[in-house]
Amino acid sequence: MPRALVIVPFPMDEDNLARRRAQLGAVRLGGDVEFHFRPVAIAPANYVSQQDSVLADVGILQAGVEAERQGYDAICIDTVSDSGMAALRSALDIPVIGAGRHAILIALTLGERFSILAMWDRWRHLYTKTLAELGLAHKCASLRAAGLQPDNQSLMAGREDAYFPALLEAARRCVEEDGADVIVLGSTTMHEAHAYLAERLPVPIVNPGPLTYRLAETAIRLRLRHSRIAYPAPRDDARAVLAAMGAAAATPGATAS
Repeated sequence: MPRALVIVPFPMDEDNLARRRAQLGAVRLGGDVEFHFRPVAIAPANYVSQQDSVLADVGILQAGVEAERQGYDAICIDTVSDSGMAALRSALDIPVIGAGRHAILIALTLGERFSILAMWDRWRHLYTKTLAELGLAHKCASLRAAGLQPDNQSLMAGREDAYFPALLEAARRCVEEDGADVIVLGSTTMHEAHAYLAERLPVPIVNPGPLTYRLAETAIRLRLRHSRIAYPAPRDDARAVLAAMGAAAATPGATAS
């Protein structure tokens, strides 16, 4: 049976990993592709600076290169930052699906203008980067944050009563004040709020994580992968270097952030 690996962008224990894995419940898949979830060894504490972005790219690249060696047929990147996506497409011969750009692209199949709904404003640079790369800033009605402190480990556990209404209020402003006709959730850490928002808003809410699973499944079935013209293969194999970096980060006493 084909297998897809979902790369979770932070080290975490099994209980917190299960909260990420719960995203599978939001999409009906065909059952002929297995989805496994694995946290990275190398990661920043959060994605709030350019330094963080470099660490995130390296950690996800290392995890993805190892995944292809282990026989996985596709990779999903469980962060809207799309960290490591371009590097993995260059290095690998299997489909690599990033949550951010694909959520934006699917939003434009559902409406004319979308807003990106975030938890906090320090993620803004992640969205502006992707919008610039896609040339779609003119289609983005707004980037709105709800002023909430994210937790990349336990997500929204125990804070739903405060977080869900705050996200709903920010989303309503996207629609009523900014003119959005589609909302994109600005992080896979927000997936627990998707059903709550979808039931209360008059526009589609794109849930980036589950979308990547469907796209990975489709890519496997149709035997599609990224273009080698857009993502040329490297001349030198960095697998050994990446493996050593991952092993060093996993050594007790080492710090990855």
